[in-house]
Amino acid sequence: MKYIIAIFLPIFLFTGCAFKEYEKYDNISKASLEKVNFYDIDKFYNDDFDYALKTFKKACKKSKRFSLFKDVCEEAASAKNARDFFISNFQPYKLIDKNGNDEGVITGYYEPLLHGSLTKDDTYKYPIYKTPKDMITVDLSSVYPSLKKYRLRGKIKGNRLIPYDSRAKLQKETNENLEPICYVDDEFELFLLHIQGSGKVKLKNGDIINVGYANQNGRKYNSIGKYMLKKGYITSKNASIQGMKAYFDKNPEMMDKILNHNESYVFFREAKQGATGALGVELTAKRNLAVDRSYIPLGMPVFLSTSNPITKKKINKLMVAADTGGAIKGEIRADFFWGYGDKAFKYAGKMKEKGTLYILIPKDQVVE
Repeated sequence: MKYIIAIFLPIFLFTGCAFKEYEKYDNISKASLEKVNFYDIDKFYNDDFDYALKTFKKACKKSKRFSLFKDVCEEAASAKNARDFFISNFQPYKLIDKNGNDEGVITGYYEPLLHGSLTKDDTYKYPIYKTPKDMITVDLSSVYPSLKKYRLRGKIKGNRLIPYDSRAKLQKETNENLEPICYVDDEFELFLLHIQGSGKVKLKNGDIINVGYANQNGRKYNSIGKYMLKKGYITSKNASIQGMKAYFDKNPEMMDKILNHNESYVFFREAKQGATGALGVELTAKRNLAVDRSYIPLGMPVFLSTSNPITKKKINKLMVAADTGGAIKGEIRADFFWGYGDKAFKYAGKMKEKGTLYILIPKDQVVE
């Protein structure tokens, strides 16, 4: 048997494991890119291209300022046939990770609805804070161009810039530099608002306040789900937002201890519109993704192949990258925006599916 292996090994090396040639467009994506044809993408031609174009044109309001999309956004404005627009103006590439894999993790997010009050009382006692007056954000890009995507956040103590307060300290100690937008009645729902980055608050009088991400305390994001799984508070079978909520309903005394494992804390602003992504446009349910900008630029059309977390039916959609997230890191990594309300929460909270991502690069940016 050893002799058979020895005989066939060279053939295997030069055929079955033939090295695939990937293209690199470092100004667009740090990932390896496998050039494909549209007919190579499963179910591509079955999509609703009119809706996809509508979402892309919305993104163009902001992304056309980027040279990458300037010309193609002008084409989109007058496009009459959505299907032909995408096929004529873009070249699809499959994202490949550093290990040569073409599948990654697709999670989901949504816009939560909280119940609140403009004044604090025994029911509405958990504040949604604005950016602290004493927090300083340092942009290092002018001195270190390689760090243009990074920001230092902290506060002045004496003549030193020190890290801003952790979640535990912000919740425990009085801080005169903090101003609440309003107060809500559920601490865990407020934590989910921090994770999602935007949401709605329904006040006692029925009015709705839209709140959106304004800033963050600069502390590292740590996954509460992974922490609870490691500690045995939840199991792999109920490792979801719903499973976490069920645990806290039974063990409310553990809430602060567990949530404070994540030192990151998000600050908000009142917004005129609903969930708005990092691109600056209102998000479209089931048509926008949060991505890692190192691999997928904001405004980029992205064809996603994954599965519904509950029904397990295939999801094959042409979407637009319009948001980012602290936990969204990696070549083949995205967060699927499910929309607003309880139904969206049901899907988003359970979503952790395998998926493949194809980015559509404008043909005028492709070197033949």
